[in-house]
Amino acid sequence: MSVFYAFISRMRYIMRWGLMRNTREENVMEHSAMVAMFAHALALLHNKNGGSVNADRVGMIALFHETGEVITGDMPTPIKYFDPDITAAYKAIEKDSEKKLVRTLPEDIRPEVAELVGGGEATEHKLVKYADTIAAYVKCVEEIAHGNNEFVEAEKQIMAKLKAYNSPEVDYFLETFVTPFGLSLDSLGKEIK
Repeated sequence: MSVFYAFISRMRYIMRWGLMRNTREENVMEHSAMVAMFAHALALLHNKNGGSVNADRVGMIALFHETGEVITGDMPTPIKYFDPDITAAYKAIEKDSEKKLVRTLPEDIRPEVAELVGGGEATEHKLVKYADTIAAYVKCVEEIAHGNNEFVEAEKQIMAKLKAYNSPEVDYFLETFVTPFGLSLDSLGKEIK
């Protein structure tokens, strides 16, 4: 018996943005799915720019990128990064949680899943990090579009972070895909021809 996927399924009960008023709550499972789609797209763009990564694998790494949170919960960013000691301790706890969960897997699939949970190689990990940041930015865009000014400052800070990545993939994604997240369903529908 393995409890791995039963634990993973509980991502849907972990709410993000805990210190902020939300017009719609977002759970870790739906966040992970969004990050996986974004990371896959970033990997495709990376390959168009001369890179060489497996986009499907990058998407799967992104799908598992919050695995440790089924044990730790989601710590709000202002707390997680309030102090370098807190940041280091929390990241160590997350890594330990991931390792404990992976150890519950049967031996025949453990190495392959462990690679996904562990974040992959440097380029793969970087693309997932970019996608994670884009997903946070999209949440801000959606909240602001629904009149929630609680996310205005977060939106500015996250955009500065995205620009600092100096990534052609991120820039392309932002220019091409992000604006529609602030549109109504009727406005989105007008774009389908």
